[in-house]
Amino acid sequence: MHLQEHKIIIITAPSGAGKTSIAKYLLNKYPQLSFSISATTRAARGNEQHGIEYYFISVEAFQQKIEEDAFIEWEMVYEGKYYGTLKSELQRIWSQGKTPVLDIDIKGAIDLQKQFSKNTLSIFIEPPSIEELKKRLESRGTETAESIQTRLSKAAYEISFKDQFDKIIVNADLEKACAETETAIKEFLGL
Repeated sequence: MHLQEHKIIIITAPSGAGKTSIAKYLLNKYPQLSFSISATTRAARGNEQHGIEYYFISVEAFQQKIEEDAFIEWEMVYEGKYYGTLKSELQRIWSQGKTPVLDIDIKGAIDLQKQFSKNTLSIFIEPPSIEELKKRLESRGTETAESIQTRLSKAAYEISFKDQFDKIIVNADLEKACAETETAIKEFLGL
């Protein structure tokens, strides 16, 4: 089957807005959904495992895969830190008869949406405010003051693209944001 014939759900947001929490909620509730594992050149954080949260690969290996046209989308999200969705990952999920849920950055989401406009549901998770986003990033305890500032500057820029997505969901309350996202996905998949 051609790639364009399959459905894709994209959940995107500035870092710390809650997209991963919302994606996990949906994946736990709907067995017909499957998490699309992104490839990245960043180091694993905490208990992250290769092949579970990400495919952790070297910059050289990532660049080789770019040359081989192995990605459906990829981006240098932060200086020297690449992220991308492997075509083989989507094929793996579709071969199981499931719908991939992509938890990806804004530029990658816009690019993918253009490629698969008919069969894609794109959801932008918006933080209630930049101040709240700063609190969430600080509470993670995984970021330096400098990296938090970088992420906040990037978030303000990314929010300016929110109108390019099918749905915008403000995550002021996680339970409510999960319910709104669930409704959008049920409509898209006809559940």
